[in-house]
Amino acid sequence: MSDNNELSHQQTRAFQPQKLSPPRNFVIPNIIKENKYNAPLIVEIGAGKGKHALSFAEQNPDKHLIAIERTRNKFDAFAKLATAQNALNLDAIHADAIAWIVHAVPANSVAKIFILYPNPEQHNPNQQWLNMPFFEFLLSRLQDDGEVVLATNIEAYMDNAEQQATQIWCLPNTRYKVPSDSQRTHFEVKYLARGETCWELNIHKPKGYKTRFDD
Repeated sequence: MSDNNELSHQQTRAFQPQKLSPPRNFVIPNIIKENKYNAPLIVEIGAGKGKHALSFAEQNPDKHLIAIERTRNKFDAFAKLATAQNALNLDAIHADAIAWIVHAVPANSVAKIFILYPNPEQHNPNQQWLNMPFFEFLLSRLQDDGEVVLATNIEAYMDNAEQQATQIWCLPNTRYKVPSDSQRTHFEVKYLARGETCWELNIHKPKGYKTRFDD
């Protein structure tokens, strides 16, 4: 990568992973603990009740999905469905995603990260994913040629994410409208049924991309 990459995001306030404690009842999934990456590792942040995670695991038996949800009632609904589906390539995790990823996910290990319809944080833009210092750490967990998939129905959120991906994180990205018949999450179904436009941003991590958390 060019010096522009190294200068832009490395001039931002650095994330401090050492300040985060492991989540309660923290357990590292076997695919990570045993370092047996027989399948590409996928991470979903904010899995909700698991509609996307369950469907993805079923449709992609050659990939292993770790789906993280913080809210107890949503996770309980997700876990019940995951137990019934009994997919060997899915780990449902109840935890804060930031702390969990810091303590569980090695650098350069994840093929794709889904962030589908996150809280838009309109009153606290610093908590939007691409505005957070944590995003640099998240990028360090991606493999070369890995991808972040962000979806939202809030056009201003998408405008900012696209700008941050380009100007701060210096990453190639593609933005497009989600097809009107897409049904990945409960939110997506609801928004599209109301006739709203949903947006997706695909962010690509090129080979040689450097962060302060690569080791």
